[in-house]
Amino acid sequence: MSNIVRGAVIGSPVEHSLSPLLHREAFAFLGIEGQYDRREIHLESLNDFFHTSNQNFDYLSITMPLKEEALTLPVIVDPIATHVQSANTLYRRGEEWHLTSTDGSGFISALRHEGFTEFSRVLVLGAGGTARAVVGALDGVAQEIVVLGRTSTRREVLESSVERSSFEYQRWSDSPAFSQYDLVVNTTPAGAADLLADSLQSGDCKLFFDVIYKPWPTVLGARWDDSGGKVINGIELLLYQGIQQLGLALNRPLNEAELASHLRPILKKAIR
Repeated sequence: MSNIVRGAVIGSPVEHSLSPLLHREAFAFLGIEGQYDRREIHLESLNDFFHTSNQNFDYLSITMPLKEEALTLPVIVDPIATHVQSANTLYRRGEEWHLTSTDGSGFISALRHEGFTEFSRVLVLGAGGTARAVVGALDGVAQEIVVLGRTSTRREVLESSVERSSFEYQRWSDSPAFSQYDLVVNTTPAGAADLLADSLQSGDCKLFFDVIYKPWPTVLGARWDDSGGKVINGIELLLYQGIQQLGLALNRPLNEAELASHLRPILKKAIR
């Protein structure tokens, strides 16, 4: 690794990603000389980009739609990414590149920050790469995990992420029984879960974690808050998964709580 730490967020779209702000502000706080950019990379372009450009970086933050495709790269895939079949971080060790996911561990850190460490029944909205990381992280933390997905083709890979909790996959419904769950996690793209807000009743709401941070609030998040439930927005996931990515890039532990406290108001100001 050169003296300058070089990173970027890759995916599509990344124009409005807050990852560059997060990582650059973290560099400044830690006194590190670093560069962090955005690279618009479409699904079919990932392999070409990695082969031609990997020497220009020390780490890469992977966002949609590349979290599954990244597993096809000629790199060392760690057990976490293999288990959930999803990855959000590429980082270099010498001449070797490694692939992992900090989505799940970042999600758990965000919950822990709010004082939540275990659950009885959890509903996960969506069945993509982020959902798989969340489901894998909740394995053993929640007694029962229910996933609401639009297609049954995702069921097998999601179920394979669960070993200790009970698992159920349900086809998408616009009126899930929210009151049955002590945690609901939305991993769908912006707008995809808006209609679910119409089924929300006062008293149904316990804890809602929305991985979306922009636009904010989401329709479902706003209705949840109005109905008296607690809402955690995607800034928290962005914070902790990003801090953990930087720790991997630097190959040293970071004080997550200290960094998160510094970065949180900066990121929140950026989405107002």
